[in-house]
Parts: sequence; C-alpha cells; structure tokens
Amino acid sequence: MNIEKLNSSLFLTIMLLLVGLLCYWAVVTIQSGTEHKLEEKVEKLEEENDSLKKNLTTLTRELDTLKSAEEARKQAEGGDSLANAIAPTAYKHQTLINELEKLIADRVLIKLKSSGTRVGTVQRFLNLYNGTTSVVDNDYGPGTAQAITTFQKKEGLKADGEAGPGTFQKMIEWLKKQG
Repeated sequence: MNIEKLNSSLFLTIMLLLVGLLCYWAVVTIQSGTEHKLEEKVEKLEEENDSLKKNLTTLTRELDTLKSAEEARKQAEGGDSLANAIAPTAYKHQTLINELEKLIADRVLIKLKSSGTRVGTVQRFLNLYNGTTSVVDNDYGPGTAQAITTFQKKEGLKADGEAGPGTFQKMIEWLKKQG
C-alpha cells in the first residue's frame, strides 16, 4: 500500500512539475498585441529596406554606366562635363517623374487600402495636380481613391479609382507639360 501511495505521490509530483513548466513556458513566450504589431511593422520596414537596397543597386549601376559613357565621351571629344555628354531634359518635378516611372517599371497597382511610400508618391502628384496641400499619409483611403477617379476622368482614362501604369503614365505626361 505504501508503494502505491509513493507511486501516486511521485506521479502527482511529476505531473505538477510538468504543468508548472508548461505554465511558465506559456507566460514567458506570450506576446502582447503591441509587440505583435511592432514585429509586423519591423518586418514591413525590412521588406521596404530590401526594396530600397535593390533600387540603390540599380541606380548605382546606371550611374556607373553614365560615368563610363562620360569617360568615353571625354576621350573621344576631349570634353570634361558629364552634363555635356548626357543632356536629358530635366523637368521641374523630375524627382516625382522618376518615382512614377519606377512604379511603371515595377508594374505597381495601387488601390483602396494600399499603403506605403508608393501611395505617398501618388498623393504628392495629386497635391500638385489639384493645387492642394493635403496630408501625404501614405494611405490609399477613400479620399485618395476619389482624387484618382477625378484625375482619370479628366485625363480620359478608365475611372476605376485604381492607379496603375496607364494612370502613372498620364501623371508623367501632365508633369512634363508643367515644365
């Protein structure tokens, strides 16, 4: 009988120890909603950072190509100015034009509930186009969708409120007309 009690006590002790360890593990590894949101933001920022690194690599290659072309031009003509070798038309809103061209190259489609710096690019354009100073919050909400729909109607595009390559191209054309 004592052996049975000893076995029962030992079994209960082991079970209590396992339950205690399980509870400790659960408390230690539980994650608050705030921590979870922060982790999601960090992951999103890391993805955006990777994208920016790729863009930087592409732009660095393009710059190296331009430098090589400048050096070749210098040797051929004896000149010394990169501006003389490569004379692209520079527009007043060239940075915004470049960002929109990147959206076309990446085949981006921005629609309701989209967010990020690409949405900010579209919002900055809309501020220029409409002569407004609306907040650029990088969030494609109903206001941005309505502004895109209005732009699309005025420019003879399908007015679906979604910004894709066709819409971006019209934006670029409009910016170039501004000088």
